[in-house]
Amino acid sequence: MANTTSQHILGTSANLLGFCLFVITSLHVANLTETHLIDELTSVVALLLTFSCVFSFTSIRTNNSKKELRLETIADYLFLSSLTGILVIILLITLNIIK
Repeated sequence: MANTTSQHILGTSANLLGFCLFVITSLHVANLTETHLIDELTSVVALLLTFSCVFSFTSIRTNNSKKELRLETIADYLFLSSLTGILVIILLITLNIIK
């Protein structure tokens, strides 16, 4: 069975991981102490994206079709969780700017 989404998850997760690292760096450079929650949440999302990259890459490289499907499903769920986390981060940043 050929991978249907792993290639897309791998590339997109890597790009979003860069976004998360940019947010974390920006918060530290700006020395914003009131954004501690955003910083921690962004770190968790970065970890989810990293694991999503690892599982999707492993899914692409494996020859066992059952293992491939299982790894791809795990990567899917991690990616969806990280997208939800990014939505929460964006909402928190927006609410922080409005204040």
